[in-house]
Amino acid sequence: MHELSIALSIVETAVEEATKAGASSISKVEVEIGTMAGIEVDALQFAWDSVIRDTIAGEAELVIHSIQAEAHCLECGTDFPVDNFFTQCPSCKSYRYRVTHGKELRVSSLMVD
Repeated sequence: MHELSIALSIVETAVEEATKAGASSISKVEVEIGTMAGIEVDALQFAWDSVIRDTIAGEAELVIHSIQAEAHCLECGTDFPVDNFFTQCPSCKSYRYRVTHGKELRVSSLMVD
């Protein structure tokens, strides 16, 4: 369950940035997660409750924004949404493409007090 280590990293980042800003508590952490980032959102949410205990993020809400994966076909140049690595280009049916969006994992904002 690598979501536990991901949750720990998110909390560490949030606490570090909130501390730099002189905040005493974090009430909300917003993250962006790509649909092909390999992260199980439910497991991340479950792990969140454990990792925020005894930190300044102890009451923080985790808000997850999903980013739909997109790819660029290396054969015909078509840009298209992808759901998995077995998706074909809808124009030329090629499997030769580069995923351009959807593998992201980033803390996008914090709400602090």
